[in-house]
Amino acid sequence: MATSVAAAAGRLRRAIRRTPQWRGPSRRALSSEAPPTQAAAVRDAFLSFFRDRHGHQVVPSASVRPRGDPSLLFVNAGMNQFKPIFLGTVDPRSEMAGFRRVANSQKCVRAGGRHSDLEDVGRDLSHHTFFEMLGNWAFRGVYFKEEACSMAWELLTQVYGIPEDRLWVSYFGGDPKAGLGPDLESRDIWLKLGVPASRMLSFGPQENFWEMGDTGPCGPCTEIHYDLAAGVGAPQLVELWNLVFMQHNREADGSLQPLPQRHVDTGMGLERLLAVLQGRRSTYDTDLFSPLLSAIHQGCGAPPYSGRVGAADEGHTDTAYRVVADHIRTLSVCIADGVSPGMSGAPLVLRRILRRAVRFSTELLRAPPGFLGSLVPVVVETLGGAYPELQRNSAQIASLVTADEEAFLASLQQGRRVIERTLRRLGPSDAFPAEVAWSLSLSGNLGLPLDLVKLMLEEKGVQLDSAGLERLAQEEAQHRAQQAEPVQEQGLRLDVHALGELQRRGVPPTDDSPKYNYSLRPSGGYEFGTCEAQVLQLYTEDGTAVASVGEGQRCGLLLDKTNFYAEQGGQASDRGYLVRVGLQDVLFPVARAQVCGGFILHEVAAPECLKVGDQVQLHVDEAWRLSCMEKHTAVHLLNWALRQALGPGTEQRGSHLNPEWLRFDVATQAPLTPEQLRAVEGTVQKAVGQDEAVYMEEVALARTAHVPGLRSLDEVYPDPVRVVSVGVPVAQALNPASQAALQTSVELCCGTHLLRTGAIGDLVIIGERQLAKGTTRLLAITGEQAQQAREVGQSLAQEVEAAAARLSQGSRDVVEAQRLSKEMGRLTDAVDTAVMPQWQRRELQATLKALRRRANTAVRKLEMVQAAQKTQELLQQHSEGPLIVDTVHAESLSVLVKVVRQLCKQAPSTSVLLLSPQPLGQVLCACQVAQSATPAFTAEAWALAVCSHMGGKAWGSRVVAQGTGSTADLDAALSTARAYALNKL
Repeated sequence: MATSVAAAAGRLRRAIRRTPQWRGPSRRALSSEAPPTQAAAVRDAFLSFFRDRHGHQVVPSASVRPRGDPSLLFVNAGMNQFKPIFLGTVDPRSEMAGFRRVANSQKCVRAGGRHSDLEDVGRDLSHHTFFEMLGNWAFRGVYFKEEACSMAWELLTQVYGIPEDRLWVSYFGGDPKAGLGPDLESRDIWLKLGVPASRMLSFGPQENFWEMGDTGPCGPCTEIHYDLAAGVGAPQLVELWNLVFMQHNREADGSLQPLPQRHVDTGMGLERLLAVLQGRRSTYDTDLFSPLLSAIHQGCGAPPYSGRVGAADEGHTDTAYRVVADHIRTLSVCIADGVSPGMSGAPLVLRRILRRAVRFSTELLRAPPGFLGSLVPVVVETLGGAYPELQRNSAQIASLVTADEEAFLASLQQGRRVIERTLRRLGPSDAFPAEVAWSLSLSGNLGLPLDLVKLMLEEKGVQLDSAGLERLAQEEAQHRAQQAEPVQEQGLRLDVHALGELQRRGVPPTDDSPKYNYSLRPSGGYEFGTCEAQVLQLYTEDGTAVASVGEGQRCGLLLDKTNFYAEQGGQASDRGYLVRVGLQDVLFPVARAQVCGGFILHEVAAPECLKVGDQVQLHVDEAWRLSCMEKHTAVHLLNWALRQALGPGTEQRGSHLNPEWLRFDVATQAPLTPEQLRAVEGTVQKAVGQDEAVYMEEVALARTAHVPGLRSLDEVYPDPVRVVSVGVPVAQALNPASQAALQTSVELCCGTHLLRTGAIGDLVIIGERQLAKGTTRLLAITGEQAQQAREVGQSLAQEVEAAAARLSQGSRDVVEAQRLSKEMGRLTDAVDTAVMPQWQRRELQATLKALRRRANTAVRKLEMVQAAQKTQELLQQHSEGPLIVDTVHAESLSVLVKVVRQLCKQAPSTSVLLLSPQPLGQVLCACQVAQSATPAFTAEAWALAVCSHMGGKAWGSRVVAQGTGSTADLDAALSTARAYALNKL
């Protein structure tokens, strides 16, 4: 072992010696010849040290996509994958249950959500959205503070060779409010290791007390810092390594209780460590980034990277270098782990990162089209040795990045024109209009991240109307919230008079066949065609026909043809924008399209004049449309799967879908069982996994009249009618002799669908309720959201299983039994509200109901035993008399009430009041008054008098009462109780 560590240390020192010593910030181009093995040597030395010298198991990095943790968009710390160990929910049959000493290098992403560095990337020399966290863990007390500190010091000073006089240490200085003293144990360990007191700092809980969340395992931490100043002048400290000692648990009431098992959790950023070892002030000047920066320079027309920041970075060139280098690493790692740019959650954040990178590379670095994808092999070269999934998926990553870059470049060019045109119309002190910025954004039409819009304006010295933007964001949030249960929107509509006038004029119905003009690219992405049309009629908001509309008006727009899907058949309307032909830099946002008597009415916001006769070009929001297509094809598969599970007589009662979820109403004789729900999902998964072709064709309605198995609703269908068949060509499906429609999904449908089922990814039914007798409503999600729901369900199932195992072991005392009972309640709430498979929710709910009964029974039995013991003790302490007023130790009000009841049962003529002091100064109170003493003396009044004295409250009846208060003077409270009782008796 020692030989292996020594060899790793030797390789490390040779690699570091190849790097010039630190002489301040870099101002020169970084050579592509910098050996890529230097970072690998640092990473390898860390893992070898803990594996070979200290017996740690080296585990692979977890995916950056959190598993079973909906609170995170991405894995953002090395400890994320070990949460089940810290929380005690790890599956006892899993490999993780056997972990004791562990080390790894974890891929981490901090972008979006609570911990996000996205806005800071590029502006300075250290922030990243993706980074590697080196860490070592000791679970269940296999080692603790002394060993952890010793190992860290040994690695930094002996293996990495960092001079001891450049290292400072901070430790937890205590928190009087929480009743925590300073961590003198850690301080003394560092002193023993040779750290002088002059290089030790004491900080409070904000700096040196680590917590997982509002509740859960937590504890003091000690941090090792590196002095950039090298002892010249005031120290300039950067944190290198954080060692967390999890020894407490933050309870729901805010109190701290000791953990039954202590753990060590450490984390050290590889990029920052590498900068220190290579004598650099910037993490971007290390060999993790130099090949990327060199490749960016070679592939662009920009001057070489020179490490400038702030005002010195003229033209923001170096900022762009850093942004592109950071973002392509994040994109590559995330896509390799199965997170692709998309519409919501983590995929939406990734879409924003990709578009941000495209903008910086094209506008500031003058990169050619397709440039971003060309950087993927460089990322694979620098990181692929440590994370082989990058090598396996390199072609897919590059293809996806290139395809999205191509789509975004067109939007970016359009956005630049819109901004330039808008700026020409503004006065010197005018703010940029929020409505225009919103129309450019991911939430609007062009899909530009808002931070990019802000940055583009900032570079031009223009302020954005932030208040207006916030208002629009709130409106969008409210709109999304309403989408959880679709409601009838009162949009613009054509009344009978308007329709009659159109018919009188001989205006033909809108040709909306272009909505089906889309195809699959060879790369697997979808290409949607645009549509040129003529304005036939304009309508004001009150439905009045007009020849033109002016700037700022909201209007209804009737065209001769459209590629927008108007809401019908349960599918949400398309949204997007149109432009006037010949004036491409003015966007007319289209909020929705509706069918009115065969005419498609577009609801449009007009930033400029629009008039009848204008030629326009329509663009649908492609991401929105594609998500709807996925959900609609999923609806058909769900319908088919339900018939497979429930029988051929099963009938659809309605459906609704939007980009985020789908709703399906089905006629059922009884609520679906968990087994049926699971079977339905399995049938859909099979069709998705086979990536079957989806065939669509218009046929004469008469041809569909007698096809066995063909699904249709009780609606009026057009003739010809569109038939959608999964896996079987329409002609074959409609052949009565083939019986094909009995073996797959075949439906009459005018919606837009995928061309292959594989793009659905997955389907999970997350909700089910009875609308009315005989009708069940199902709520489902697809794709990445569905996979996350499965992971959440699996995680909760493991927690329930672990809780059941603890319950089966029995409880030693009331406190443990009550903790188990509360845990069952917490799990019940989590299962009730989690986004997870409904079949699994139902199973876990049934399991938890039984477990809660067992847990509550165990609590009651233990409380009765404890109450009986305390009753006998009190009877021995008090002679017979009309009154017992005393204190007793009880873990809960329930136990205290039981003691009072048993006392009064054994001494019927005695009135009893007991107080029980609790942690943090709280006092429990319970009392019972003898029947012979009422009605002049009541328990409720007695408890109220005592609890009011303690600043608390009381409740109960004339005979039995209870309450709570808070006091440090129990004797005074007891005197109050006795005096009140003696006065009444």
